[in-house]
Amino acid sequence: SASLYFNQNGYTADGKKLVYTTPAGISLLDLATQESKQIVEGRVRLIEAGRKTPQLYYIREGALFSTDAATGITRKIGSLPSRGSVSTINADETLAAGTFIEGKGQDYRRPPSQQTSPLDQPPSKGQMMEERWAARLPMAIYTINLQSGEIKNVLRGNDWFNHLLFSPTDPALLMFCHEGPWHKVDRIWTIRTDGSQLRKIHTRTMSMEIFGHEFWGVDGRTIWYDLQTPRGEDFWLAAYQVDTGRRTWYHLQRNEWSIHFNVTRDGTLFCGDGGDPGQVARAPDGQWIYLFRPELISNRGMEDNNFVQPGVLRAERLVNMSKHQYRLEPNVSFTPDQKWVVFRSNMFGPTYVFAVEVAKAGGQSSN
Repeated sequence: SASLYFNQNGYTADGKKLVYTTPAGISLLDLATQESKQIVEGRVRLIEAGRKTPQLYYIREGALFSTDAATGITRKIGSLPSRGSVSTINADETLAAGTFIEGKGQDYRRPPSQQTSPLDQPPSKGQMMEERWAARLPMAIYTINLQSGEIKNVLRGNDWFNHLLFSPTDPALLMFCHEGPWHKVDRIWTIRTDGSQLRKIHTRTMSMEIFGHEFWGVDGRTIWYDLQTPRGEDFWLAAYQVDTGRRTWYHLQRNEWSIHFNVTRDGTLFCGDGGDPGQVARAPDGQWIYLFRPELISNRGMEDNNFVQPGVLRAERLVNMSKHQYRLEPNVSFTPDQKWVVFRSNMFGPTYVFAVEVAKAGGQSSN
């Protein structure tokens, strides 16, 4: 079984159920009773759960579908463009967004034979990223109307558009990235679904500064991302407020850096999934699921809204991941009630969904 990618919504709109995948399809786990139920049968690619309705959105055989988690009623929304994908559903469930490659350029998707598991990162990922970035294939970002299936292009170009993610509160605000080697791209961007207000979110200030694995806060106003100044040396969890432009950077120690971070709905706690010595941080003791408590540094000096507000994340270790193989990224998220951190792991061999209780640091985990 596997939970969703860390920045996709993996919980039903009422906050009561976890959505996850199995080899047999899509299932729901009742977070109160821990009873599970299969909702969609067959191999599909789950996109995410709706934030407004009980709909689950997924791709099957080149088309976008939705299934009502309460009734099981399924509807085909529409076919995807040739060489197209869908990544995200907007806040009011009127639009999905995705990308497609134009023309017949090389397909750089990894062949299944390179992976021991379809969720694992392949050994050749770095080389593939370099080659795909250099290819500058023509692409488009598009939306698909969830009622009519109508497709509209939002942005076209030769940058590698990826990691599309709608704001959880603003239905017309879309975040995306320029994919590629992080030290060679200006990664994080936002745009309105009508193609207006294209905005770069972070500008580097030194050589080899990298930033990425961006995600929205539940308020839909805050973009969080991993920031390293420079790569592999100094580590921050950075925030940008889209309405004010204010920035906050929380510092981390090397062992506390994580492949992915996440935040509770009220913004008071963070979690991270750590990393092994082969990751960019080269952490000698970083294989943990972490809970972080943020502390802002009091400003006793000059006041300037253009300054970054600094802070520190205080780490607490929740799960020992020393038996986990990090080619499978754990992809942490908080349950809506903020009581559990959910992640995927292969610590027992096969991949399963796990959860660790926030209130019991180093305590029991369940799967």
